[in-house]
Amino acid sequence: MRQPYLSSREVSSSRKRWRTFLVDCVAMCGDCVEKEYPNRGNTCLENGSFLLNFTGCAVCSKRDFMLITNKSLKEEDGEEIVTYDPDLCKNCHHIIARHEYTFSIMDEFQEYTMLCLLCGKAEDTISILPDDPRQMTLLF
Repeated sequence: MRQPYLSSREVSSSRKRWRTFLVDCVAMCGDCVEKEYPNRGNTCLENGSFLLNFTGCAVCSKRDFMLITNKSLKEEDGEEIVTYDPDLCKNCHHIIARHEYTFSIMDEFQEYTMLCLLCGKAEDTISILPDDPRQMTLLF
């Protein structure tokens, strides 16, 4: 998984420093979230926003719904990758986070991953067989 690197930029009049993360040349704002990249266990969201982690827009100070923009779907080596900027402030269009969701089939399992500053990070693996071989017990 890609790891964001931290940079900062200065807001002109207030002299406040915003925590800004750059991922694929898109700035994401750490001041708009309660916790950065929260661990979501095996909850992988293909779309939507984790609003419980949203503290409010650092630019306009409003806490409202998000806009989903720049959604793209691409396939690489049998892996489906969905990326979008779901966490765009509805009022001032400030980019809060970039969401990445992947889906792939490896052997007898479906694998899902999610990485987003707001929604968090998660991984899940589900068997495509009627009986999950990981759940089988030995008869001997």
